Amino acid sequence: MLEIDGGDGGGQVVRTAVTLSALSGRAVTVENVRGDRSTPGMRPQHVAAVEAAAALCSATVEGATTGADALVFDPGPLRADKVAVDVGTAGSVPLVFDTVLPLATALDEPATVTATGGTDVEWSPPVDYFQRVKLPLLSAAGLEADLSVDRRGFYPVGGGEATLSLSPSSLDPISAVDRGSLRRLEVHSVATTDLADAEVAERQAAAVAEGVDADAPIGAEATYAEADSPGSVVVLAAVYGGSRAGFGALGEAGKPSEQVASEAVEAFESFHAGDAAVDAHLADQLQVPLALAGGEVAAPRATPHVETNRAVVEAFGYDAGVEARDDHVLLSA
Repeated sequence: MLEIDGGDGGGQVVRTAVTLSALSGRAVTVENVRGDRSTPGMRPQHVAAVEAAAALCSATVEGATTGADALVFDPGPLRADKVAVDVGTAGSVPLVFDTVLPLATALDEPATVTATGGTDVEWSPPVDYFQRVKLPLLSAAGLEADLSVDRRGFYPVGGGEATLSLSPSSLDPISAVDRGSLRRLEVHSVATTDLADAEVAERQAAAVAEGVDADAPIGAEATYAEADSPGSVVVLAAVYGGSRAGFGALGEAGKPSEQVASEAVEAFESFHAGDAAVDAHLADQLQVPLALAGGEVAAPRATPHVETNRAVVEAFGYDAGVEARDDHVLLSA
């Protein structure tokens, strides 16, 4: 039984440990779960992620309850299934999907995971980021997965629903070091229907398109969606010749649409001024695929999540190189 200290790094330790446990067949115990947080222990979104992974590998689990400070995950063989989990709050749906996405590399038949909760919430990539940035990049390396969003979920109620469809996949080494030239920018702006009269979705999209200073075509879409809580989100996807990067921002009461847009624009322009191939948030999300298939990825910097993931990946016996370069950090395996 592999033992991992989960005191530093938040829910990332749990998610990565469960993913690699399911793939390797090696049982794992995560102690002191989120011990460095003000509300330590398992949170609803971590429980949902564990439940989804467990259902796909018939795992025996202890501690998959909110507030638990230790988790035991003993996996069985991976199998195709139709899994449904409910975070029960506005906890992150994309982070649930992050946990199970790499399992496509070990499936014999297609599987689906439907998750209910927050599709666009703080401390998580927006669901459009997952769909428009992460999935296309991994698809280019051979991962076969598709995401459909049936309902949006914003803080505080959540209630969003999305389905991740996984197909048996063979992952090639991931190469995202030289990003190449900027080919195009894609703006995806979504607001709840109660914000339609104020044209929030259109204003966010227009402000991003007008605010970006880059020599590349820009495509913008603005849509409205039903949701249990009002909210808005904008994602700016930068498509380069050899990679992708994404930058998102959430709306909230009293926050002008133009301010939401400026947050995404400023994040993109800071990234574009450097030479990294993927954004800092995508970097740690690629460490498990790198461990499985090998490759190299250039990120702007080594975030705390990168260092946390590195320790967990290496604990399972995989390579997880993190090398500082002049203007970026090279992740490798």
